[in-house]
Amino acid sequence: MRALLAFAVLLAAGAHAQNALPAFPANNVQETFFGTLVDDPYRALEDVKNPEVAAWAKAQADYARATLDALPGYEALRRRLAELDESTTAVIGSVRLDANGNLFFMRRAAAENTLKLYRRDAQGTEQLLVDPDDWQKENGRPHAINYFAPSPDGTLVAVGVSAAGSEEASIYVVDVTTRKRLGEPISRAQYPRISWRPDSRSFFYLREQELKPGMPATQKYQNEHAYLHLVGTPASADVLVAGPEVSPRMEVRPEYQPWVFADPGSRYAVAHVANGDQRDIALYAAPLVTVGKPGTPWVRVCDFTDKVTAFAVHGDDIYLLSYRDSPRFTVLRTSLSAPEMAKATTVVPASERVLVRIAAAKDALYLEARDGTLKRLMRRAWGASGALDVALPREGAAHLLAWRAERDGAIFGLTAWTRAQEIYAVDRTAKVVNTRLQPLGAYDAPEGLVATEVKVKSHDGALVPLSIVHRAELKLDGTNPVLLTGYGSYGITSEPYYQATRLAWLERGGVYAVSNVRGSGVYGQDWYLAGKKANKPNTWKDLIAAAEYLIAQKYTTKERLGILGGSAGGITVGRAMTERPDLFAAVVPVVGVLDAVRAELTANGVPNIPEFGTVKKEDEFRALLAMSSYHQVKDGVAYPAVLLIHGVNDPRVEWWQSAKMAARLQAATSSGKPILLDLDYDAGHGIGSTKLQRQRQAADFYSFLFWQTGQPQFQRQQ
Repeated sequence: MRALLAFAVLLAAGAHAQNALPAFPANNVQETFFGTLVDDPYRALEDVKNPEVAAWAKAQADYARATLDALPGYEALRRRLAELDESTTAVIGSVRLDANGNLFFMRRAAAENTLKLYRRDAQGTEQLLVDPDDWQKENGRPHAINYFAPSPDGTLVAVGVSAAGSEEASIYVVDVTTRKRLGEPISRAQYPRISWRPDSRSFFYLREQELKPGMPATQKYQNEHAYLHLVGTPASADVLVAGPEVSPRMEVRPEYQPWVFADPGSRYAVAHVANGDQRDIALYAAPLVTVGKPGTPWVRVCDFTDKVTAFAVHGDDIYLLSYRDSPRFTVLRTSLSAPEMAKATTVVPASERVLVRIAAAKDALYLEARDGTLKRLMRRAWGASGALDVALPREGAAHLLAWRAERDGAIFGLTAWTRAQEIYAVDRTAKVVNTRLQPLGAYDAPEGLVATEVKVKSHDGALVPLSIVHRAELKLDGTNPVLLTGYGSYGITSEPYYQATRLAWLERGGVYAVSNVRGSGVYGQDWYLAGKKANKPNTWKDLIAAAEYLIAQKYTTKERLGILGGSAGGITVGRAMTERPDLFAAVVPVVGVLDAVRAELTANGVPNIPEFGTVKKEDEFRALLAMSSYHQVKDGVAYPAVLLIHGVNDPRVEWWQSAKMAARLQAATSSGKPILLDLDYDAGHGIGSTKLQRQRQAADFYSFLFWQTGQPQFQRQQ
C-alpha cells in the first residue's frame, strides 16, 4: 500500500506532463496452475474503483488524447471522416416487420448523433416512435436503443434502452399511436430476446438475476430466468416460465440461458437453451397455451450433443441448422408434436457452400449460404424438393434482416467490399426489389476501388482466405500503409462490408486487408474448431501468414504494416505482436481480450468458458496461457507502437485488460515507440456508441497508423 501511496504523489505531480507518461508500479502476484507458475505484475489494475488506479488510468487517457490530437494530420482526418460519415441522408440499423407488413427500423439522419426508432406503413408514411435522446435529456448521459420488438398487430413495441455504452438495458413498452411509455420499465434485460404472444399484449423475455451486495461479478449471467410479461403490469407480477430448477422436463443449469419463443402460426412454443457463447444449443417444445402454467409438458427436441446451432419454426414443424452430417451444415426437419432427432429428415443437404442462417416466412424457408467469403441468399418453397438461389443484383454478402410467418417473402441487406449496404425485399416468386429504405450516399459506391480475394498458405499449409481492398492505381512497390484485421472466434466470419469512412484510409494510399483466420466459420465447423482452445495458436499464426504475404507481394513492408483486432480479435493481434514483434509497425487492440487467464473471473467470463476454456482444467489452462497476450510480453523486447482503445463501461471485456497490457508493455518495450491507452468514459464495447464517438475512434486509430507507418502529413516536427 505504501508503494501505491507514494506513486499517487508522483502521479499528482506529473499526470499532465506530455513528456513523462506516469508508470504504474509493478507488484507481482504469482499463482501456480498445474505446476506452472504464472506471474501477474499488474494485478492491482483490476481494482478499477481504487482511486490510485483511476487516477493513473485518467492520466494515461489524457496523455493518449493529447498525443493523438497533436498529430499534424489529425484534425483534417477527423473532418474528412465526418464528411464521409454524414454524406448519406440516413443510416439504417435493425429492421423488423409486424404481421401487417409495417416496417419498424432504426435510422440516424446525417446530422443526428444516435439511431432512433421509426415505423413505415404500407403507404410509405413514416413516424418517429422512440428517440433515445429523450433519456439523455432526462439524466444528461448518452443513451442508445439496444433492441426492439413490435407486437404482431403493430400497436405496441418493446424497446431496450441503455446508457453510455453499458448495454445495461431496461425494457420499455411504447404505444405506437401515442408514443407513450406503458407501465414500468423492466430492468436487468441485456439479452431478453423478446417474443410476443399472438395476443399482442404479452411477451416472453429473459431476465438476469439481481446482483445483491457481496455477490461476485461472475454471478451476473448465471441463474437467468425466462418470464411471461403482461403489458401494463409490474415486472414483479411476471410469470416464471423457464430457468434453473423451474421444470424437471427442461435441463437448465445455473450457467445456461433459457429463452422462450412463440412463433406465429404454430401451436407450440420453443425454448432455446444456450450455454453462454457455445454455438450448440438445446431445444424444447410445449403447447403454447401451457407455457406459464404448472406442469408445462416440455419435450426435448435436441440436446447440445446433437450439433444444432439454429432453428426456424413453420407450423408444427421445426427446421434445424446442424453440422451433424457435414461440417458445412445441413437443414433437418422434425415435428414439434413428437420430435425425434434420429429420424429427422434432411431438407437441405450438404454442399460446398456453408449454410449460415435460416428463417421461416409464410411462403418459404430462406437461407444464407456462404460461398467462400461471399454470401448468397437461397429459398426453399414449402413443399419444394430443394432450395434455389435468389438472383441478387450483385455479388457480396446477403444477410436476412426481417421476416414473419404470416407474411410472404423477406427483407435482406446486401453489401460488398466496395459498395455500401442496400436493403431489398424478396417475394414469393423470388423477385427482388430495392426497398429504398437505405439510400446510397455520395461516397457509398465509389469508382476506382478494387477488392481481391486470395488464399494464403499458413504455417501448417492451411490456405487462409484474405480479402484485400485498395485503389485501382495502387503500385505494388512496398510503400503503401496497410491495415490488416482478423478476428477468429465464435465461428464469426468477416464478410464483405463497406464503410464510407474507410475511404479516409484508402484515398491516402492505404490498403485494407481482412484475414478470415481459423476460429472463424468461413469454411464451416471444422475451420472454426481449428482455431478454438488448444488450436487457438492457428488464429494468430494465420494472421502472421497474411502479414508475410502482404509484404512478399510488395503491398507493403513491415515498417508500414499495422494490425487491428476488436474484442476477441484482441487475442489475434495481441499474440501476433508478441510472437512476431518485428513484423509490425503498429498494433491496435480495440476493447481487446488481452488477459485470457483472468478473464473468466469477470462478469462475462463464465459465458465465455465454452469458447476459450477455464483455468480449472489443465489442458484449457495451458490453452488460455498460450493465448493470453499480457502473459507473453517479455522485458527488453522491441515492441511496435500500440494503441489500446477501450470504453470504460464495457460489459463484455473489462477495460482493465487494456490497462494491464498498457502498463506491461510500457515497462517492457525497448523500442521507444509509444504505448497509448485510449479510454472513452462514455462508451462500452461499441454497442450504443454515438456517431461522434465512432468518428473520434476512427480518427484515433487511422491517425495513429498513419503516424507509425511514416506518412509525412502525420509526422510531428522535431
